[in-house]
Amino acid sequence: MMLPLLLGAAVTVVQAGVLIDGTGAPPKRRQAIVIEGGRIKAVGDAAAVSIAAGATLLDLSAYTVLPGLIDSHTHVFLQGEETAEGGYDANILQHGLAYRVARATVAARRALEQGFTTLRDLGTEGAGYGDVGIKQAVERGHIPGPRMFVATLAIGATGGYPLSGYAPELAMPKGVATADGALEARRVVREQIDKGADWIKVYMTYKSRVDREDRLVTDATYTVEELRAMVEEAHGRFRKVACHAYGGEGLRRALEGGCDSIEHGLDLDDAGVQRMVKQATWYCPTLGVYYGDWAAEDTPAGRRDRARVRAHEPSFRKALAAGVRIVFGTDAGGSPWTQPMAGEFEQMTRLGMTAMDAIVSATSRPAEMLGAKGELGVIAAGALADVIAVEGDPLTDVTALGRVTFVMKGGAVFKEPRH
Repeated sequence: MMLPLLLGAAVTVVQAGVLIDGTGAPPKRRQAIVIEGGRIKAVGDAAAVSIAAGATLLDLSAYTVLPGLIDSHTHVFLQGEETAEGGYDANILQHGLAYRVARATVAARRALEQGFTTLRDLGTEGAGYGDVGIKQAVERGHIPGPRMFVATLAIGATGGYPLSGYAPELAMPKGVATADGALEARRVVREQIDKGADWIKVYMTYKSRVDREDRLVTDATYTVEELRAMVEEAHGRFRKVACHAYGGEGLRRALEGGCDSIEHGLDLDDAGVQRMVKQATWYCPTLGVYYGDWAAEDTPAGRRDRARVRAHEPSFRKALAAGVRIVFGTDAGGSPWTQPMAGEFEQMTRLGMTAMDAIVSATSRPAEMLGAKGELGVIAAGALADVIAVEGDPLTDVTALGRVTFVMKGGAVFKEPRH
């Protein structure tokens, strides 16, 4: 049977050597993707497609073709700040908004170059509602970048977020919106949604350290009642809530309060994992960011850094074995945007995830989390035409996902193979 080729003002046919469609289904060879008006019209065997005059043919028969990737945890307004250059605090105390916007613009482009056509960006870290502006500039074609789901300021409790360590009589600016009590928390959620937030980000834990037994412990912030108020407010306005939660009491409260996703989740206990499965909570572990920039081993910070990894690896394995819904996230910005984002795939597979499941964690699974099931993260009829191609077979060599040679977003080609 011949595939229909619907001719309009602009039809593109992508010929894929191997197609991984993002659903977890086995790959298919010699496939054709018919694109019109920024969406996929049909997908099928290349031999069954009749390419009509006037259609644009993109020959990717030498590559593996996949849906555009989704990074579920980024910060385009951070750059993995070096301590020698002022660290995190320099963003707020020294770098003006225009400077930070310029760097965020570069970060967005770098993500798209690497095949990430969608980002969930979880907080501007002191840059106000700048993420809304970046999102709008991308949507209106002023700058290249992924489509973005943004969280604006994010929300933290008093005493629960930098800047810290300054003279106590100084009222220092913060990297988040501060709210205390259920009523104030509701107001801040409403304000962020009014300003353009697609997600609400809440910090349920703050500082982590090691105890006398060298175990990771983390300070909790909000009460269950405070978080429930924020979740209720967000859900009433069709928004979801992402909770930064390392472990312990803060993570327990995040789950009891009904959050939609756990970010980082360094130290998951059995009860937490079981509750995440029961509540269908999403888990964005952001593994790779915790392996770099460790402090000296004989310092409190160094012991904390190593304890994080010791707790994180078994937590990820436990969640994976239990069937928790895991989504790909790099925390890019927490680490420099110059680092390859695909390195997270290597960490996930090293800890037991199959290459195919890792791909699903960055395609159809986060699309469902984002409320875009069938529209993002798949190569299928009706989906947005976000298409990438990589050199090699990512199912046998996951590092192939770092060799992106072609990027199409919404039917528009951003990057093509070099010949």
